[in-house]
Amino acid sequence: MGSKKRRPMSEINVVPYIDVMLVLLVIFMITAPIVQQGVEIDLPQAAAKTMSPDESEPVVVSVDRKGDFYLDIGDEPDKPIDAMLMVNRVAAVRQLKPDIPVLVRGDRNVGYGKVIDAMVLLQKAGVEKVGLMTDQPDN
Repeated sequence: MGSKKRRPMSEINVVPYIDVMLVLLVIFMITAPIVQQGVEIDLPQAAAKTMSPDESEPVVVSVDRKGDFYLDIGDEPDKPIDAMLMVNRVAAVRQLKPDIPVLVRGDRNVGYGKVIDAMVLLQKAGVEKVGLMTDQPDN
């Protein structure tokens, strides 16, 4: 009688799992840059000119519906930032890169005064020109 060699039950073929892991890695690598910030901002809509792709990555100051400020540079871009700390960080970035564009993302439901406060703080940091971010209209 010929005896058949049987594989032990403890052996697992991991090749399909590696393939799935690599596919998931590619998906995360593609979607990570798309998710810019964790701050929920409902931008107003306007038919404005978009930034050209050859411009450098801007510094973005966000103002949420509660009036808190967020800065996309630093350790925690999804946590509110103190006004003076924001001024100091933007001033430091502007010293390294004087031509870097600076944009304000103001929630459509925040008071106009809070967006102006953000612009005044940026002016204290030495920013002469500030852009306002909007969403494109649906139509």
